[in-house]
Amino acid sequence: AAISQRQQISLSYLEQLFGKLRRNALVESTRGPGGGYTLARSPADITVAEIITSVDEPIDATQCGGKENCLGEGARCMTHELWASLNVKMVEFLDSVSLQKLVDEQLAKGFQMEEKPTLKRAISSMPAMKPIRINAPNSVFALGASYAKM
Repeated sequence: AAISQRQQISLSYLEQLFGKLRRNALVESTRGPGGGYTLARSPADITVAEIITSVDEPIDATQCGGKENCLGEGARCMTHELWASLNVKMVEFLDSVSLQKLVDEQLAKGFQMEEKPTLKRAISSMPAMKPIRINAPNSVFALGASYAKM
């Protein structure tokens, strides 16, 4: 919820993104109280290119989406090779940028990391309770037999 508010995107869309990241083994999920998502690998081993492709966002500057049909059936625009070359450079660059590098750059600029709230768990001494034994019929047949004895 904090990411949703900070990035101003809906919680349902954020869940879709994290689902894709989980299916591509970039994050791991934990259910239940205190659950959420954590990185599946070291931040130094996850690249921006992996993240973008994991959430099905194309890294493509061509008008045709790389299909080479910019001007219709099999016809490419005059600048197709230029944009295709740019695509290669973008992927190479984004593949060279790790999450750790992004974090380090932000910390160098003085960005303060949010502290994770600690879970408060109390252990109290509770009196030992004896198990309750119920003396009641445990089936329809036993119930019928108990009424027959009356």
